[in-house]
Amino acid sequence: MKRRTLLRLLALAGLTLSGGKCHRVHAQPTPSPVPPGTIPDVVWVENGEPEQLLAAGLNAMGSMKRFVSSGDVVVVKPNIGWDRAPDLAATTNPDLVAAVVKECLAAGAKKVRVFDRTCNNARRCYVSSGIQEKAEAAGAEVSFVDDGRYKSLAIKNGEELAQWPIYQDYLDATKVINVPVAKHHGLSRVTLGLKNLMGVMGGDRGSLHTPFDKKLIDIAGMILPALTIIDGYRILLRNGPVGGNPRDVKQTRTLVMSPCTVAADHAALPLFGLTSADVGHLQAAVQRGLNKVSIDKMRLQKIRLS
Repeated sequence: MKRRTLLRLLALAGLTLSGGKCHRVHAQPTPSPVPPGTIPDVVWVENGEPEQLLAAGLNAMGSMKRFVSSGDVVVVKPNIGWDRAPDLAATTNPDLVAAVVKECLAAGAKKVRVFDRTCNNARRCYVSSGIQEKAEAAGAEVSFVDDGRYKSLAIKNGEELAQWPIYQDYLDATKVINVPVAKHHGLSRVTLGLKNLMGVMGGDRGSLHTPFDKKLIDIAGMILPALTIIDGYRILLRNGPVGGNPRDVKQTRTLVMSPCTVAADHAALPLFGLTSADVGHLQAAVQRGLNKVSIDKMRLQKIRLS
């Protein structure tokens, strides 16, 4: 039997092939009920503006003070990778970034830093995305990535990598809030929380593309954030990650939040009509134990604002 045919049959059975062995993959989980007074594993909030979505999500999660303490140096890591205006959904919504910065400072953060290793010219990306202006106005220290400020990070139990350079300011932070935009990606199907962490990786990122799933999870497992807040206010459905055509954008006015990046990514997949069986790096993340909660039993609270 040809390998392509075998993989297709395994996918239909809910299995994947890795290292010559079959593994069960997770279909989109059925959310477990969240008892009253219990903090959910994941919150999905819809039908609001970015600031409203964030406020409702944090309220359900127990407030930003659950994640940020007095005196913390916080990195807020959005996607600023492309020279695109906010309405094209290639970068994180600047109003959401500003709102996250304000919440961190209100929770007692000593300093909030915002940066990203961009693909297009950094100065254009920071301006076009609106993130530099709004994050600075909210009180953040916004900086361009300095190529001389990467530190080699040893990777424990890596399947493909033994070390990789990570941005020093990210490693120095006492807390990290990961704020990706939800969008299509030509290589990985979608870019969400795990994929957004590539913005603090140095070196030749193109070399990470083969085998992408294993290399991404090797590194991501070492640098997971305290909280992931997925911006689904506008999502890019096609031609990602760069985008550029308004017809590829859908306004969904949604936010997904979790202290478990893997759970947040899984919960956001319905925005694209996908399950984890469609996204190799999410399968790899669960197989490697990066999820803090059971994906099959995660408590997901859905909130629709009026």
